[in-house]
Amino acid sequence: MDRAQVEGELVRVESDFEQLVRTLTPWQLRQRSVGTRWTNRQLLFHMVFGYLIVRTLLPLVRVLARAGLSRRLAATLNAAERPFHVINYLGSVGGGQVLPPPAMLALLRRTLRVLRRRLETESEASLAQRMSFPISWDPYFRSTMSVLDVYHYGTQHYQHHRRQLATSPGEPTSPGGSPTGPPP
Repeated sequence: MDRAQVEGELVRVESDFEQLVRTLTPWQLRQRSVGTRWTNRQLLFHMVFGYLIVRTLLPLVRVLARAGLSRRLAATLNAAERPFHVINYLGSVGGGQVLPPPAMLALLRRTLRVLRRRLETESEASLAQRMSFPISWDPYFRSTMSVLDVYHYGTQHYQHHRRQLATSPGEPTSPGGSPTGPPP
């Protein structure tokens, strides 16, 4: 994974999300997603929220990496796994109900624009800074992650949940919008 690949991911995600917002019908947005308790609309919000987390994590990685406190923080956060998952779930339920999909798209665009600008100005040394992460919080968190890994994490999270969107009960959609069958 390098800077150019991550930049390409961010561009593709914006285009894909725009297509979803344009093409998912009100009925499809109300449908239960595949493998989660969220509706498709709530899951769309959760996909955007992943990039908001990335935006928040980037300065945190820099500060904690320099201070040498990331292992202690990761251990504390791992211990708080259960409340995290409840808050994560309920936050996306609420966000998905309050924010209409066009507003989600606008929020994602602003967030990705900020991330792309930051990525362009990162030095190789800053991209290599590492921090310990709470691996119990997300399947894409590794025990230590670099700043570049954190940029990439947003897309891993997005793609994971993208496969869980359903156009009809039990039928996830591929990035092109066509049925793909159950996720792996």
